[in-house]
Amino acid sequence: MSLYWRIFLLNAAVLVLSVALLFGPVTVSTPVLFGEAIVLVCGLVVMLVLNAVLLRVGLAPLGRLNRAMATADLLKPGERPRVSGQGEIARLTGTFNAMLDRLEAERTASSGRVLTALEAERKRIAQELHDEIGQTLTAVLLQLKHAADQAPPPVREDLHQAQETTRASLEEIRRIARRLRPGVLEELGLHSALRSLASEFTAHRLAVAVHIVPGLPGLDPATELVVYRVAQEALTNSARHSGAHRVEVHLRPLPGGGTCLLVHDDGRGLGAAPEGAGISGMRERALLIGAELLIGSGAHGGTEVRLNIAPATPTAPAPASTPASTSGNER
Repeated sequence: MSLYWRIFLLNAAVLVLSVALLFGPVTVSTPVLFGEAIVLVCGLVVMLVLNAVLLRVGLAPLGRLNRAMATADLLKPGERPRVSGQGEIARLTGTFNAMLDRLEAERTASSGRVLTALEAERKRIAQELHDEIGQTLTAVLLQLKHAADQAPPPVREDLHQAQETTRASLEEIRRIARRLRPGVLEELGLHSALRSLASEFTAHRLAVAVHIVPGLPGLDPATELVVYRVAQEALTNSARHSGAHRVEVHLRPLPGGGTCLLVHDDGRGLGAAPEGAGISGMRERALLIGAELLIGSGAHGGTEVRLNIAPATPTAPAPASTPASTSGNER
């Protein structure tokens, strides 16, 4: 039955009830007596309440669909309103669910293309930093050394200072290039890459510990890169925003199969801060490999980032669809 006929029959039932009262023992005098007025008012109230209740029951599925539309989030897939009842509302709910499925598939595909392009651009920039600027600074270092060897003592000290500044700049460029393109991930694998990443973030005020359970299931290159980028973004947020003194990175198997990456710090936590580009980027990366990303407060405070990766299937994404890291300044 369509929504139109349901509302029509509900109102018709109330009107029939009101007409039936006219054939009953109730009479109305002219002018209306006080007792008769009370009976009429009570009857009107009963009919209005009955009409309101029947309409609320009839339109309840529409209200549930409205709430589902208001809370739909393409970065949190799988949440669908329940199709209940029959007629137009049920068909509308089914159409809305189909639209969400289509939008999620299109978003995943477009995000994959965008992040693949970003990863390729990061690789190109890292290569240029290493080959162009790195080699130029290396040549500058050699020229400064040659000049310092032949310069008089008053100038030699300044040239040595310029050498140290150039050497520090060269190391910073190499560090940036490593973060843009994790060569250690390609050459030595995920475990060594996570330990190398932890050493980069370890400083005098931040200690990063990595715990990897032996015998983990194998991951394809696309999934390994997503795990690395999520860990990188989580460590970046912990170092820049949380005020943490210790961060723990765990890579362990899930009880039902699969792999779990857990990054937990002892900082101030997320609080009421909205999700920024960094967390949105992590969610999109997780969607590309069908993983579940959970971000919240830890059991003992701080922030906890958990990436649950399902067991590998034959339809795993190709390495070309791997995402890039924003490693941004926002959570």
